[in-house]
Amino acid sequence: MDKFGKLKELISSVEADADKFFNKGNAAAGTRVRKALQEVKSLAQEIRNDVTSIKNSGK
Repeated sequence: MDKFGKLKELISSVEADADKFFNKGNAAAGTRVRKALQEVKSLAQEIRNDVTSIKNSGK
């Protein structure tokens, strides 16, 4: 659950930059959004691997 909490924090931390990029056209904010989304992708993959591992160890 710790990684899931980090994922939620990461999503909420990028919300302001997403608003700046999509609503105000700030290109630098778009770069920060892309970087954060790459981190989200990586963390989500780690969570997927953990879930699979826990699920398979229960068999």
